[in-house]
Amino acid sequence: MRAENPVATGNPQSTARIAGHPLHPMLIPFPVAFLVATLACDLLFWNTGNSAWSTASIYLLGAALVMAALAAVAGLTDFLGDRRIRSLSAAWHHMLGNVVVVLLSLWNWYRRYESGDAAVLPTGLLISLVVVLLLLYTGWRGWEMVYRHRVAVSDQGT
Repeated sequence: MRAENPVATGNPQSTARIAGHPLHPMLIPFPVAFLVATLACDLLFWNTGNSAWSTASIYLLGAALVMAALAAVAGLTDFLGDRRIRSLSAAWHHMLGNVVVVLLSLWNWYRRYESGDAAVLPTGLLISLVVVLLLLYTGWRGWEMVYRHRVAVSDQGT
């Protein structure tokens, strides 16, 4: 019996990878952590009134946007690189939800850049909260792609 080609018949594959390891899952922890930390800093600013927390949050938002751009390039490369990924509703929800997260975060960063501490309460805090809630949803959909649809999971040796 002839072995089947795993790329042709196996799991959907990541296109953006190094040495067989997908880049997107390596990059996404950074913007997620930075955006959750932004919410934490906003809550601390609300509780203490200390502008150091507001300053920290604008830097965290900036770092999140840079890393989100890198993760988005890798994720979009994967999305466009395998039609089986594009056929998953989870992939569409994950991508579109994260686009909304980035746009909200960019707006949040710009407001803070223009207005400083005044932009944090209440609007900046509310945007940070919505962003983290959206990340929970998009992360769940990303998890679904990996664990249910086995996107970028290597089955070699099993």
